Amino acid sequence: MEYANTFTAFDVAKCIGHGDLAVAARAAECAAPRVIVILSDLTGETVELDLRGGAAAAVAEFERRQSPPAVLPKARGRPKLGVIAREVTLLPRHWHWLATQRGGASAALRRLVEASSRANSDADSARFAQGALYRAMSTLAGDMPGYEEACRALFAARATDLKAIFETWPTDIAAYLSRLAESARAEHS
Repeated sequence: MEYANTFTAFDVAKCIGHGDLAVAARAAECAAPRVIVILSDLTGETVELDLRGGAAAAVAEFERRQSPPAVLPKARGRPKLGVIAREVTLLPRHWHWLATQRGGASAALRRLVEASSRANSDADSARFAQGALYRAMSTLAGDMPGYEEACRALFAARATDLKAIFETWPTDIAAYLSRLAESARAEHS
């Protein structure tokens, strides 16, 4: 499942910008020289931008760092087909079973991964959203009263308790985390 990513900029406990990365970067640039935190709403991770050259240059550099590496020229041998070779460590009985499967070990592993990813997509999405909320909460509220209890409530799926703790925190932080929590609950449903 693909998600559009938005970003939110905070000046201590005040939300100063929300939207695409350019919006958050411009808000951070206007607030300089204060330390501004920009969070990815999708992952909850802090986004590091070098604003010394301006917001547009910072966004361009960030996007350059995030883009996949250039495609290498075609080499001789089997066609790539987007397949990436990596090491897999299994027990001997697993290798024996894989060797007996139609298409060999690689094809069997691909089928198993595809089936598992389809069967677990809802749980994976919910876990991803919960992780994003945890990272954002740690960044914005890690030193606030009730943070540890909020973490316990988050991982125990006690939404009412989590909301009550959020309400004791600064308004913009509470609103932002509540929005992420709502997204996490929607993914879990």
